[in-house]
Amino acid sequence: MRWLASLAVIVIASCGASETPLIQNSQITGDAIEQPLTAVPGDPESGQTLFTSRDEGHCVLCHQIDGLDAEFQGNVGPDLTLVGDRLSSSQLRLRIVDYQLVQPGALMPSYYRNHDLYQVGEAFRGETILSAQDVEDIVVYLSERKAKQDDA
Repeated sequence: MRWLASLAVIVIASCGASETPLIQNSQITGDAIEQPLTAVPGDPESGQTLFTSRDEGHCVLCHQIDGLDAEFQGNVGPDLTLVGDRLSSSQLRLRIVDYQLVQPGALMPSYYRNHDLYQVGEAFRGETILSAQDVEDIVVYLSERKAKQDDA
């Protein structure tokens, strides 16, 4: 029986085996990641596609954006209609990369983290939910969600 308990401890410990973090603490300033994750600028059209995709980004499962052509938008997370007025691109980037660093225990998944994860299927170990380019695409898309400015 003692060997079974030892085996259980080893298996449980290995489930959260630590990988090298993709984002280092030195890249985070306050509640933001200032530098883009890629050299290629984000594409807002790709960002919208990812945001509305129920197979990739999954954003609309929890969030909504007024006027967005996506059925059954969620209400678990905050409304992101005017998120570009509230948060900078750098703040959005950190929230998408790993919201747990902003608000530990939050329900939002860490979309660009591959370390200290638990109950991850073998085929997905070491992988991220979104690529660095996907993150940048969504950041640009959400950054554009602002109230219209009057031309003066």
